[in-house]
Amino acid sequence: MTEGKQWVQLEGGQGPGKGKHIVFMSGDEEYRSEEALPMLAQVMAKHHGFKCTVLFAIDPKTGHVSPNAQTNIPGMHHLATADMLVMLIRFRELPDADMKYFVDYVFSGKPVMGLRTSTHAFQYQRNPNSPYAKYDCENKTYDGGFGRQVLGEKWVAHYGHHAHEATRGIPNSSSTNHPILKGVGPIWCPTDVYEVHPPSDVRVLVDGHVLTGMDPSDTNKPGMPPLPVAWIREPNPQKGTGRVFCSTMGAAIDLKDQNLRRLLVNGIYWCMGMEQSIDPTRSVDPVGAYNPSFYGFTKVSTGKKPEEFFA
Repeated sequence: MTEGKQWVQLEGGQGPGKGKHIVFMSGDEEYRSEEALPMLAQVMAKHHGFKCTVLFAIDPKTGHVSPNAQTNIPGMHHLATADMLVMLIRFRELPDADMKYFVDYVFSGKPVMGLRTSTHAFQYQRNPNSPYAKYDCENKTYDGGFGRQVLGEKWVAHYGHHAHEATRGIPNSSSTNHPILKGVGPIWCPTDVYEVHPPSDVRVLVDGHVLTGMDPSDTNKPGMPPLPVAWIREPNPQKGTGRVFCSTMGAAIDLKDQNLRRLLVNGIYWCMGMEQSIDPTRSVDPVGAYNPSFYGFTKVSTGKKPEEFFA
């Protein structure tokens, strides 16, 4: 593990990903992306061979990881050498110089995976005249900003009752033979189903069923048809975007579910055009102990340096 001043880089071992570079971009106030993405990066580095760089929201005064530091994710320049971006962020407003790295990457045709609140990744309240303000999730001209234009949806609403009704993810019947679903069984997440209305050019992989409670054995809630919780988009030459995978699942606590980890690992391979290397027998187990925090808003710094989030 190589520690940057405010980010962490993992050199990949042996595996299909050897020679490929994934950047993981964390920064949200509720779903513990600072715990989820280091774990997933370690899985991709140790078990699959990818070089992985993990970026964090950092309090510039202390150097500690702080989910509420909405304007500071150091290390965005690593996107210039990335082959893949995995993101779980919300309501960020980064300096224009850093956003340029992000926009240049996304619209170069390279692949993107957006998890949970990445549908509402950006919110421009401080500098509405920024050339990047159109990526705001509430932008009306560039409808829905980055989330809707690239991932396929922005923030709409909670569909299930937040923190009271969990999610059961079931592979969509039209996609059961898709390589991303190899080895993926039913998924259980303590987070709720988001309301989404993705466009016709997406392929739904997983349907999210609202449960009657917060236990994996709870039944589906009557009168609430499932909504997509994971989908993909093929490259769009007109927009300049590459392969996209989006899931409204992905909180740190969600990633205790092995089937969700398998879905995301397979999704990374597919995004990178490596679907022939998807192997449902290759490990997706966390490296070391993984005891994530439950989700919930926080207004305090973690008090930890980036390297302290790695096993």
